[in-house]
Amino acid sequence: MSHPSRSPARLPGRVLLTGVSSGIGEAAAKYLLSQGWEVVGLSRRAPAISDPALHWVEVDLVSEDAVDAALDQVGPVDAIVHAAGILRPGTLETLERADGWAMWRLHVDVATQIVARMAPQLPQGGRIVLIGSRTAAGSPGRSQYAASKAALLAMARSWAKELIGAQICVNVVAPGATDTPMLNAPERAGLAPNLPPMGNFVDPSEVAATIGFLLSPGMKSLTGQQIMICAGASL
Repeated sequence: MSHPSRSPARLPGRVLLTGVSSGIGEAAAKYLLSQGWEVVGLSRRAPAISDPALHWVEVDLVSEDAVDAALDQVGPVDAIVHAAGILRPGTLETLERADGWAMWRLHVDVATQIVARMAPQLPQGGRIVLIGSRTAAGSPGRSQYAASKAALLAMARSWAKELIGAQICVNVVAPGATDTPMLNAPERAGLAPNLPPMGNFVDPSEVAATIGFLLSPGMKSLTGQQIMICAGASL
């Protein structure tokens, strides 16, 4: 696998970001734009962000063909951030296989499709960040979601080893309960998260800042790791 010789010192540069229209993806777009990144955002809905450095590509990430077509429009990037996600909770007796497939597709299969396509084009010193979840360790009523998020860490560590020769860092940011539209979605009725010990849910801007930290020039030796942001819930 060959990689372009663009210098790692070029960061910030261009970043491919999924889920740019809401939640963590939207917060990440705003933060990275503020740090001088050019953002190529993939999402089904247009982001409510007005910035000449944001280039939105409309795509339904559930469709493999649509994702391939969208990637044809992206061009060279220096980093990849996969932030798109959904939560369809359910206890063991109510689980729907279709829900499990939908979460696996969006969290795991889309990440695989994008990284497999784009990683060979990343420059030496490029970055890949996947948005995982604290629930990856297991959470009642969220088993399918947890399984898909746990897979991201295994993939990140595997890819980190595969790409280490190109000095490409691959990491996971794993938030706890985060104050996004997903937190208050109707399908979470009866399965609402507990308030973390610090007395607040994680703010999307905190996750965005952590993504920015992983994409910063100084983090060229941090790879294959998971950073958890949970306001003390994992203690």
